[in-house]
Amino acid sequence: MGFARACSVALVGVDGVVVEVQADLEPGVAAFTLVGLPDKTLVESRDRVRAAVVNSGAAWPQKKLTVGLSPASVPKSGAGFDLAVAAAVLGAAEVIDPAAIADLVLIGELGLDGRVRPVRGILPAVLAAAEAGHRHVVVPQQCAAEAALVPDVSVLGVRSLRQLIAVLTDGPVPEEEPDGPPGRPDPMAAGLMVPGAALGTGLAPGRTGADCTDFPDLADVTGQHTARRALEVAAAGGHHLFLSGPPGAGKTMMAERLPWILPPLTRQDSVEVTAVHSVAGILPPGEPLVSRPPYCAPHHSATMQSLVGGGTGIPRPGAVSLAHRGVLFLDEAAEFHSRALDALRQPLESGHVVIARAAGVVRLPARFLMVLAANPCPCGRHTLAGAGCECPPSVIRRYQARLSGPLLDRVDLRVEVEPVTRGDLLGQGGRGEPTAAVAERVRDARERAGARLAGTPWRLNSQVPGPELRSRWRTAPGALAPAERELERGLLTARGLDRVLRVAWTVADLRGKDRPETHDVCVALELRTGIARGALSVPGTGP
Repeated sequence: MGFARACSVALVGVDGVVVEVQADLEPGVAAFTLVGLPDKTLVESRDRVRAAVVNSGAAWPQKKLTVGLSPASVPKSGAGFDLAVAAAVLGAAEVIDPAAIADLVLIGELGLDGRVRPVRGILPAVLAAAEAGHRHVVVPQQCAAEAALVPDVSVLGVRSLRQLIAVLTDGPVPEEEPDGPPGRPDPMAAGLMVPGAALGTGLAPGRTGADCTDFPDLADVTGQHTARRALEVAAAGGHHLFLSGPPGAGKTMMAERLPWILPPLTRQDSVEVTAVHSVAGILPPGEPLVSRPPYCAPHHSATMQSLVGGGTGIPRPGAVSLAHRGVLFLDEAAEFHSRALDALRQPLESGHVVIARAAGVVRLPARFLMVLAANPCPCGRHTLAGAGCECPPSVIRRYQARLSGPLLDRVDLRVEVEPVTRGDLLGQGGRGEPTAAVAERVRDARERAGARLAGTPWRLNSQVPGPELRSRWRTAPGALAPAERELERGLLTARGLDRVLRVAWTVADLRGKDRPETHDVCVALELRTGIARGALSVPGTGP
């Protein structure tokens, strides 16, 4: 009779649970039983592990073998348990010392020839192991850099089961050459990227590094002074933005440039974003850490499940989670299904999404900056003088009503994008500010807000509750009078007043002021309601 145990990690969303893999050998007819709520992929590991052990030069025990995955109540899926199962079986057969693997966390898929293949979700799995007190993990060699992002954890990267056996038995470690011709991608890493999953996420290789210089420049946008200021306010305070205007006015251009005026991610934010992208299978090869804010732009035919997350079995991250700490751009927003858009209301407020399915409940991060872009009518020419819009008023009302009032009430900035004039298009109005200049002001404004909010649960003005702004951080005397009048007239809701106050603080931060003044509140009102008040047209006083 032989017994051994090792550890692995089961992922539920982006959260991990350490699983103890126990192997028991008893006299009897040779059989391999796997228990502990495994899914179909994990059940198939019996054949993968047996072939991998034999082809690695070790003898397979000809006894009754039972492998248990504990806790049995946690659903377990994927091929990442193969390495731990193989180690536990070899420990029970006394090929390796059972004490050497008792507290060792092993994650990886095994090929039939004994090679260790990389799996998705390495970073959140190692984070879960570290939180459970484990300090030694074994992962595929291709994922070692990702696992090494977790501090105070010793990471061993192996390319084959033979190498692992040699390390645990103090034998000579065999060299495993990478597969494929030199200069070509490692075919073993093919399982890390889900085909089609990275479409619209803005995480193309070579554009995620902190020192990247290949990015779209805001100076390419001609005209649109009000919309550009709204873009700057949105980036500085984390405010959601709605751009409405005719086709070809530059709405998509501005949205695509928004991530590049946002500051680089902090170390903690980078780990959060990388964990989500690792689970989703869109982490770029050779980029173990995402350092730039992500950009996700799903097509307007996207379903509610693809936006907020879901799928069969354990729910997987959706667009709102892939845009965590970055930008979620919904182009042609009025063409999205109304149920899909309304599903965004809860994560817009809470910064996370909770998905309940029969297989379990998953909580996924979803703290993103949303940008909506839409035409004023089906033909897009409703706001253009003399453009010949033939859409009946009832059709225009129905089209605009596809964006519900509760959803738009959560959007701080609403801007009418005007058509580009001939002078702006031909460069007669001068080239606009480049991305670097705007990004510097955004960084300074965020630092000013961060210093004010130090010691609180909030980091951006858009996250501060209204009661705190009204009581703890007050505006200049009489500065809120214009917003109070709009509230009495019914043009602002109570939530709208709080959001105007948040935007006013961001405008004040961009201007270097200690607290909002009447001008800052008027700018916030103009950006919130879309009604021109002259605040944005005064030279030198805008944000």
